[in-house]
Amino acid sequence: MNDDRVEGKWKQIRGEFKQKYGKVTDDDATYTEGKFDEMLGRLQERTGKSKEELRTEIDKW
Repeated sequence: MNDDRVEGKWKQIRGEFKQKYGKVTDDDATYTEGKFDEMLGRLQERTGKSKEELRTEIDKW
């Protein structure tokens, strides 16, 4: 999965959350996106896999 597809999926999820929970702001979504990137970095460090490999695995889940 390339970065464009990941970004597109994230925007879809963020939009769905904002529709369902009207009080969710862009700041909340940006914070969550940052935490996801942080998690990917930690997984990359611990497993030695690339971020692309990890994103592919997560997408399969």
